[in-house]
This record gives sequence, structure tokens and C-alpha cells, in this order.
Amino acid sequence: MKSIKTLFLSTVLSLSFGAFVSANAGGHSACGKVTIAEMTWQSAAVLAHLDAKILSSGYGCDVELVPGDTMPTGTSMIEKGEPDIAPELWTNGLGPLLAPAVAEGRIASAGESIKGGALESWWIPAYMLDDHPELATIEGVLANPQLFPDPEDPSMAAVHGCPAGWNCQITSGQLFKAADMASKGWNLIDPGSGAGLAGAMAEAYNKGDGWIGYYWGPTAILGQVDMVQVDMGPHDPAEWDRCIGATPDCPDPKLMNFPVSTVEIYVSKKIMDNDTVMDYLGKRGMTSGQISGILAAADADQLSPEEAAEYILRERGDLWENMVSSDAADKIKASL
Repeated sequence: MKSIKTLFLSTVLSLSFGAFVSANAGGHSACGKVTIAEMTWQSAAVLAHLDAKILSSGYGCDVELVPGDTMPTGTSMIEKGEPDIAPELWTNGLGPLLAPAVAEGRIASAGESIKGGALESWWIPAYMLDDHPELATIEGVLANPQLFPDPEDPSMAAVHGCPAGWNCQITSGQLFKAADMASKGWNLIDPGSGAGLAGAMAEAYNKGDGWIGYYWGPTAILGQVDMVQVDMGPHDPAEWDRCIGATPDCPDPKLMNFPVSTVEIYVSKKIMDNDTVMDYLGKRGMTSGQISGILAAADADQLSPEEAAEYILRERGDLWENMVSSDAADKIKASL
């Protein structure tokens, strides 16, 4: 009886130790389960799949992608500690919710997702500056309305604004008002949709025509065409909030550049204590231009977000290999 009991205990201990070693060999005990929010827009979805593949293949994390969007994901992370990672969180929209949660240690930034921030601006094609360098500023643009003819009425100049219902319809409208453009022979065009806005930019660019209008990055089209931001003057956050970003009814807006949007990787309390994941996320940031280039390549080949992440891992080692350990890099390459 004693020998049977001893054999039983020995077997249990052996199996337990084997399971422990197996888990560590795969990295799961060190990393554990990680939930990542897959946001609804292209750049964030691609980054979610990139994080999932790197953490799973490189570090043995048990990764699950869950649906997300800025407000619901940010609120859920603050209130429930879930999901564990928001790969591209535009923090400007979270307002007063974020700071107290960070101070209390419920949520934390692991670093920039988009280095230098995301971009909003009025843009012109870079080729227009070759003959007219003065167009780099809004003053130069206003002095040359003939270079930006309205496609529907060439006797007028045109700024391409945003579709109805977008916040940038308000901001572009207020900047149009600030420059007194209506009285100077300019129209503000509603493109009807995001696709209409991108199509108008691409059509003018491909023809070599003059064009000025709102756009944002990172986006696929800014990776496809060479556009330059128009300098509209120093940004004043208080004045922007008072009269440009909040309401179309403010009568006295002032010209200024759009704000740079802070876009960070946010993590739950559980991930804050995971040095492996935090080290990777702290190195993962890319510039708006780099991400726009990835999105342009994805659009050209009609890649899904998951396929775009695989493209980065296969073709753009220059972007990701310095984010991970050499051992993890080898595992990721072997998994492709």
C-alpha cells in the first residue's frame, strides 16, 4: 500500500512538473492570456493584429482579439480593467475620464502608438510648391485663389471640407470663416462622404491640378500621394476649444493649425505588471508616415488587417525587428 501511494505521489509530482515546464517552454505561464481591442478603423485594426501575432508567436501569449472603439474601449478599461491592450487609443476624446484612472493606477500608457501624434490639416499637393513656394502658408494660398478652381464653378476657388456629421466639418467651416474666404471668392465643398473626399484629392493629384482640403493621417491615401500640410499659424488650445472645435456658431474664430492628436497604447493593470509585454509595447510606436505607407500597400493589394500585419512581418523587418528580442524575432519568422 505504501509503495502504491508513493508511486501515485511520484506520478502526480512528475506530471505537475512536466506541465509546468511545458507551459514555460511555450511562454504561456510567463505571459498568460492577453486581450487586445481591435478598433473599427484600418490603422488600429492592423496594429491590433500585429500586436497579436508578435505577442503570440514571439512571446507565447494566449492572445484574444475583441471588438473595440475609442469611447467603449477606454471606458471599459477604466471601469472593468478589460481589454488588456488598446493598440491605438486617441486620448483627446476621453477627456476627464483618463487622468483620474491613470493617477489611480487602473490604466497606463505603454508609449506612443503613433510617434509624434496623428495629423489633421488642410493639405496641398507637394508639386504645387515647386512653382509656388508661398503656398506653404495659408496667407500664400489666400493670395492665389486662381490655383485652386472649384470643379463645379471655375470662376470660384474651393476648399474641400468634410462630410456632414463629421466633427471636421465644424472645424474646417470655422477656419474657412476665420480666413473670411467666402468674401474672397472661395467655396467650401462638402464631399458627401469620406470616399468622396479621398477621391477628390486623388483625382486632382493624378491630373496635376491644384487642390486644397482637409485630411488626416495615418491613412492609406496619404501613403499614396505626396501632400504637404498648409501652415495656418500657431495652435492655441484654449481658443480652439472656445471657438473652433466646439460649435459652428462661434462668430469670431481665429486662424490656426489643427491640434496634433495624441495617440497612445494603453494597458490594463494586469499588463502593467508584465515586463515582457510592456517592453515590447514601449518600442512598438511608428510614425504617421510609416503607418500610412503600410495602409497604402494594404489597399493596393486589398489586404485584410490580419493580412496587412503579416505583410509587415514578412516584408518590413526594418519596422518591427528592433521592437522585439532576437529570440522572439526568430520565433516570429519561423511562424510565418
